[in-house]
Amino acid sequence: MKKSDLVVKPLDLSFGAHVHGIKLAEISDTDFSDLYQIWLQYGLLIFTDQWLTRTEQIKFAKRFGALEFEIAALSNVLEDGTLRPDNDTDEVIQVLKGNMGWHHDSTYMPVQAKGAVFSAEEVPSSGGATGFADMRAAYNALDDQLRQKIENLRAHHSLYHSQQKVGHKGTRGSHQGGFDAQKEDTYAGYGFHDGPVSIRPLVKAHPETGEKNLLIGRHAYNVIGMSSAESELLLQQLVDFSCQHPRIYHHEWKPGETVVWDNRRLMHQATPWPMNERRVMWHSRIAGSPQSELALTK
Repeated sequence: MKKSDLVVKPLDLSFGAHVHGIKLAEISDTDFSDLYQIWLQYGLLIFTDQWLTRTEQIKFAKRFGALEFEIAALSNVLEDGTLRPDNDTDEVIQVLKGNMGWHHDSTYMPVQAKGAVFSAEEVPSSGGATGFADMRAAYNALDDQLRQKIENLRAHHSLYHSQQKVGHKGTRGSHQGGFDAQKEDTYAGYGFHDGPVSIRPLVKAHPETGEKNLLIGRHAYNVIGMSSAESELLLQQLVDFSCQHPRIYHHEWKPGETVVWDNRRLMHQATPWPMNERRVMWHSRIAGSPQSELALTK
């Protein structure tokens, strides 16, 4: 498939594509317009040999819309170049380990994120892949009885709740964004806020494609109208069903690569790597529209 200068090679899955023939730092308005439509079609786009600077990544991410935050280092490396301790004392490491559960970004915030741009600077010798799961395909694959059961259900979403599952009691930090995400510890506090707990539907129509998607993941809990045990069982059942081939893809990173994913369609997860090896990734989070991604209050 070829559109403008973009060569698109779809993954052999329900979503995702490699895109060649373009430098993201120099992308024209015409090519970006085509790229945006390809992004909506595939949900995940993968670009090799980009080597974006922090400034270039922020500029490219802003092409998709306003940013929830400009850039954050998701890394086990401190500012002085030493490794973070892997002994449950470092909050960044605890958040990175929490991110190994399947999730959508910022469902615990008042407005869910639209998507993200993610780039690799340094990668370990093994491990550290990022997984993605297609929630549109998962919804479409549900049997009629389960689809009917969940159609109008809603669940609470909280980062405090999800981090407690990995033994981390989050420290209240930034709520509204605008933090200095490149400083070594500010990302660890992001999303731990004292605002109302977000409530979101288990099934949500994508605001641009109209397709229905499951909205679940590690931040979701206490489905309204169910006991805690029933809720946990249902939510885990949905995650287990959703995150199976051909609806999942784990990207094995190479330095210089960039991906962009649609957070309204895909869940994602981090995966383990040897914590005695450096891994430096850069994350720019695209803000969702308050008209379509605002949390419910009841």
